[in-house]
Amino acid sequence: MNILRLLPVAALAVVACQPAATPREAPPLAGATIGGPFALVDQDARPVTDRTFAGKYRIMYFGYTFCPDVCPTDAAAIGKGLAILDRSDPALARRIVPVFVSVDPERDTPAVLKSFVANFHPRMVGLTGTPAQIAAVAKAYAVFAGKGDRQPGGGYLVNHSRTTYLMDPDGKPLAILPSDKGAQAVADEIRRWAA
Repeated sequence: MNILRLLPVAALAVVACQPAATPREAPPLAGATIGGPFALVDQDARPVTDRTFAGKYRIMYFGYTFCPDVCPTDAAAIGKGLAILDRSDPALARRIVPVFVSVDPERDTPAVLKSFVANFHPRMVGLTGTPAQIAAVAKAYAVFAGKGDRQPGGGYLVNHSRTTYLMDPDGKPLAILPSDKGAQAVADEIRRWAA
């Protein structure tokens, strides 16, 4: 028997034994009505809209700079998660913009935001605006925020939901990032959904 005649049959047998390719899993927030147009200002007092980030994945987090615990912890996880990607997959990391949207526009001026976001990642963008602008963007992103009781000394806390969204380059929601589980979990989830 000629061995050359058996090669196509053997090749077909090898191909037939390979597992079928599985389609990529749909992101958990695919089709959700989260996000949308907005017009705010960044930490340098420059006007920013949702279109400013077109073509980039964005991490959208809503918090405030006077937050005593959760917001800085989550911002640190986001920043460190992105730093992990800066080292392991710099091409992907360059396509991601971490965005911190203030839910406390009364106190979070651009200058205050600039100092805050600089602590977490060099590309982190801080956004603020008028109370009406912040209310509109919070509603678009399904974020709850409201002033809490006045504290001794006249300060106040802001009660707000704790959600970190990963949005695709078109501004559509992909997934919720587990910022409460630390930097590695954030990096892993970004890798899973950002192609």
